[in-house]
Amino acid sequence: MPHGHSHGGGCEHEALGIDNELEIGIHYSLYEKIDMNNVECLNEELEGSGKTVFKPYNERLNHDKFSINRRKTYFQYVKSDADEELLFNIPFTGNVKLKGIIIIGADDETHPKKMRLFKNRPKMTFDDTSASADQEFSLEKDANGVFEYSTKVVTFANVHHLSLHIPTNYGGESTTVYYIGLKGEFSEAHHHGVTICTYEARPNVSDHKNNLFDSVNHQIQ
Repeated sequence: MPHGHSHGGGCEHEALGIDNELEIGIHYSLYEKIDMNNVECLNEELEGSGKTVFKPYNERLNHDKFSINRRKTYFQYVKSDADEELLFNIPFTGNVKLKGIIIIGADDETHPKKMRLFKNRPKMTFDDTSASADQEFSLEKDANGVFEYSTKVVTFANVHHLSLHIPTNYGGESTTVYYIGLKGEFSEAHHHGVTICTYEARPNVSDHKNNLFDSVNHQIQ
């Protein structure tokens, strides 16, 4: 049976059963619709590492090295540089109806504590984050990707660019993010005609060291 809990700031999230990994992975496939060449992560310690957190759900716990063109080697996570803040500018290849977000961090004080979302504001900088966010969440520590944060679907019904701001963590000097998952519907951008092709991730059958999880669902509003 679901249990309701209330947090300040209108935070809403649900605990997902990890036994439904295939189903969750199908839902969280919007990473395929990100214009990855134009993703920006401000205040990343290693240039280009912010892009590595957008990946398939079944690879969310994969933090190993990989190389690009045998010249650059990355760990598949991003760590902040000068302070604990991170800002992701995420353009899509079409229009998205954003329904949910999963964010995995380290199981320590470097885990993000707050997440702020901005709709359709390309090339945001930290100066721009002084504006009111379209939605904010208080984040639970999540090392396995089992908490889903539900967005206001009406607000995020027509998104071509998403900015995700992490202003603080649980007390660390830097912030670590291993995975960001995005769930929703995708519509191709058309330059001619009026036909809209809609793609929706539908179920077919949610960091890194805790294998035990209470399978009871928790709905927080």
